[in-house]
Amino acid sequence: MPVRKEKQTALVVSKKKSLSQRLAKDIRRNWILYLLMLPGFLSLVLFKIGPVGGMVIAFEKFSAFQGVFGSKWVWFDNFKRIFQDPYIPKVVINTILLAVLSVVVVFPIPIIFSLFLNEIRTKWIRGTVQSLSFLPYFISAAVMVSIMATLLSPTSGIVNSIIRSLGGDSINFMAKPGWFRPLYVILEIWQSFGYSAIIYIAAMMNIDPSLYEAAEADGANRWDKMFHITLPGISTSIIVMLIISVGNIFTVNLDRILLMYNPSVYDTADVIQTYVYRIAFESKGFPDYSYGTAVNILKSVIAFILVTTVNKVADKFAETRLF
Repeated sequence: MPVRKEKQTALVVSKKKSLSQRLAKDIRRNWILYLLMLPGFLSLVLFKIGPVGGMVIAFEKFSAFQGVFGSKWVWFDNFKRIFQDPYIPKVVINTILLAVLSVVVVFPIPIIFSLFLNEIRTKWIRGTVQSLSFLPYFISAAVMVSIMATLLSPTSGIVNSIIRSLGGDSINFMAKPGWFRPLYVILEIWQSFGYSAIIYIAAMMNIDPSLYEAAEADGANRWDKMFHITLPGISTSIIVMLIISVGNIFTVNLDRILLMYNPSVYDTADVIQTYVYRIAFESKGFPDYSYGTAVNILKSVIAFILVTTVNKVADKFAETRLF
């Protein structure tokens, strides 16, 4: 038995040594590639992985003066406060409504757009339309909201000018709680549908052209090919994008909301992220970092459960798994 253990130990040592030698050889051979990867890796560690450790303050009564290690440990008291906070149901409902609108209204539009764009046979027209639709993705949220505010201005906006010319009264869209969600969704469509469409168009490029040729031989028209070949051909990409969308169901665009934010639309505009922002940075007296972190952690846990559930359901319809 001792001899056998010695052989096993020697084998493990040999494997570790061989692995380290292969790794050292690979680094010497591809050191330039590893050097290029270093900035991205450091960014990942410093700004994505590193801050995860800061979530420990959700279990403390955190004080910036005492620090993480000096603050009092309160265990789950901050999480209990969430279920006792009367304002939490309102912000959760507002967040879910915005997210559901984004999934139900925004999600199908890039699919429909890419299907029709793929049917355009003139390459320069297709390329121009695709580029123009993708352009808003590079424009900042501040500029997009400013453009919308200018168009909807109650005094000089083109929309209210048309309303007045038709005999109506000017509407201050940006100050009406009922208009906040439609305007948010319109901005979401305007800024993101071109980017999402590119993903579907790239998936269409991988569809076997012989399928279309066979369909034409059978007398299929463009609609038939679109619904029976193109759409099923990009179903995997659609499911992946749907899983990502559901994963972001509690993560609305905070920058856009803060830019559209004003006290008159709090009833519909206040979401989990804005509530956490106010708790952590706009609290009266000392900011409550611990409670804000606890709310954010609970939101992330629920989102993770939703993603896992949707991924398992989607696995029954396509051979696609994210983990």
